[in-house]
Amino acid sequence: MSLIIITGGSRGLGFETAKALRAQGNQIVLVAKDKDRLAEVAAQLDCEYRAVDLVDIDAAKKTFEEILASFGTPEILVLAHGVMSAKMSKTLKTDNEEWRRVMAINLDSVFCAVNTLAAPMAEARNGRVIIFSACLGRMSGPGNAGGLAPYRISKAGVNALVRNLAHETGLGSRGVLVDAICPNHSQTDMGGPAALLSAEEGARTAIWLATRNFDLNGSTDQERLTGVLWEEMKVIPW
Repeated sequence: MSLIIITGGSRGLGFETAKALRAQGNQIVLVAKDKDRLAEVAAQLDCEYRAVDLVDIDAAKKTFEEILASFGTPEILVLAHGVMSAKMSKTLKTDNEEWRRVMAINLDSVFCAVNTLAAPMAEARNGRVIIFSACLGRMSGPGNAGGLAPYRISKAGVNALVRNLAHETGLGSRGVLVDAICPNHSQTDMGGPAALLSAEEGARTAIWLATRNFDLNGSTDQERLTGVLWEEMKVIPW
């Protein structure tokens, strides 16, 4: 049984990830903003929870420190929270408030969670950090090609954070795996009901990363790679 902390765990991709990993017998601590919904979901999954608005990184850090004090060092950290930009948020038409709103949730709070919770994981030389990113954050393909500027740029920042942290922690050689995932277009509050994938399908790669067999000398990408961006359990260009 592993201790797993999941942000954004009260709905969507975070909930589906939590549900699957809880069903495997793991101890789950959910983190999200909506306390009432979070309490309902935690009761449904028979797990622990802590409510905090992650836009406030000082409050977030305090909550993460309290989780460490209460439950100890996690083996797995899944960061599934996030927000979308306003529909017409092009670079030259985005105001400071919208920029800071998206960056605070999508990037600043991700740094805070990793900085607080992954540090003892690295010290223990044991852990997996899995962060929901997006293909719109890639520097290739459908990535930073204009529009939704705060969202795209925040996710590009997440990809850079993942790559940087993975190198700092030895690309798996020191017992810590750090990976980003693109859940593709999934039926969540953000993706909408017309998305091609269900939330359960969108969470599959995160669940797999939390449980896969990792071997630095493995013969496949799925066995030996970390510090990359995954989609449908395959490595895709950044």
